[in-house]
Amino acid sequence: MVLLVTLVLLVVLSWVGYRISSRVAALRHHSQYMIDYQKARYGRDSALKYALATLEDVNAVLVSRPNEPDFSDIFALSEPEYDLLLQQWAEQLAAEAQASGWTEQTSWPGSLPEDNDFFYLEQFEGTAAFGEDMNDPNLAYDETAGPNDLDLAIRGPYGPPWPQVSEPVEFKVGQVDVTMSIEDENAKYPACWATLTEGPSARLAEKSLAVFCEWMGITGEEFDYLQLQFDEVADLKSFTLPAGSSNDKDAAARAAAKVRSSRTRRTVRRIRRPAAATTAAADSKRDFAKLFHSPLVDTELFARPTVESSTRKESALKYMGLWGSDKVNFNTAPRHVLEAALVFGGDEVEIADAIIQQRRGRPFNDITDLKKSLLRYSGSIERCEKFLTAKSEFFTVRITAESGRAKASAVMAMVRNEQKVEKIAVIAD
Repeated sequence: MVLLVTLVLLVVLSWVGYRISSRVAALRHHSQYMIDYQKARYGRDSALKYALATLEDVNAVLVSRPNEPDFSDIFALSEPEYDLLLQQWAEQLAAEAQASGWTEQTSWPGSLPEDNDFFYLEQFEGTAAFGEDMNDPNLAYDETAGPNDLDLAIRGPYGPPWPQVSEPVEFKVGQVDVTMSIEDENAKYPACWATLTEGPSARLAEKSLAVFCEWMGITGEEFDYLQLQFDEVADLKSFTLPAGSSNDKDAAARAAAKVRSSRTRRTVRRIRRPAAATTAAADSKRDFAKLFHSPLVDTELFARPTVESSTRKESALKYMGLWGSDKVNFNTAPRHVLEAALVFGGDEVEIADAIIQQRRGRPFNDITDLKKSLLRYSGSIERCEKFLTAKSEFFTVRITAESGRAKASAVMAMVRNEQKVEKIAVIAD
């Protein structure tokens, strides 16, 4: 009996000890997680301030990609079609390399003609030999690799995969690992267009949204459901077109020339938009950003994947501007976004195709350059001029901060113009 009682006491004491140690471990884990989470939040907030301070210096330069597959139609390719495209591109590069004198015994790409070195260099992974930015997968080199070993990545308009303006930046804030990436919101379809209710363009707004949704596989009852939601947003705030187009550089030049020619002693240094107008425009964007991220709009339908794999994830949400952007950059937008924007002027299929073909070698300088290059469609382009831009000013910054097992992230929308960088909205978790 004594042994039995002793055994029971030992079991009870063991169970009590286990429970106490488990609770202590859980408490320590919780305390450590809270400490890590506070560090992650600090790193995230510091990165947001850093982004606001440095976005003015970000040089978003468009790249030339005449000999590469274009990003414009990647969204519509299934995974087998995408793999076939990469395979055909690799075979093309291999054939060009062999035609340039490359063999298994020669170095790669050193044996290629000097003017081709950079083009082939871009296709390799790893850049330590050349001292390039290791964060850029498009500037890549592997001394042991050949044309058949290429790790190909289809570049976006700025070089990194669409819609990124630059490669994600990785840095540390204390002990916190921070990753920051910048996306071009003017390359996406502005959701605020769906709330346009007044003016001659109002009747085309629904068709514009229908073109975008049809490309992304949203049709029938789903489209009617989305349109009903946007109508509810329009009841609270509807999109209105600006009185003039900010892209009309010729008009600004004519206005400046007129002032200079007048017999006054004033010197016209620069035509700037009044600060009050800038603030009003930013306030309007904030209102739309709040509405589109509210329960009024069911973004789950947009987030439904159309293609999902280890390397790709396509959905309508990826191409939808929900932060209040109101113009589409015809130098950086993919085909379905271009066609949806050009609906307001007509001939959208033909113009979008012509834009995609020409911008691969040389981006358009402005709307006037676009009309001169596509003179046949200048009337259609002029009718939708207020919906287009040649230079992006609206960006989102995505930040992820990790400390231990804790993670904090944020998305910040901002507008960058000649005067300053202005924050529109932030969603943080």
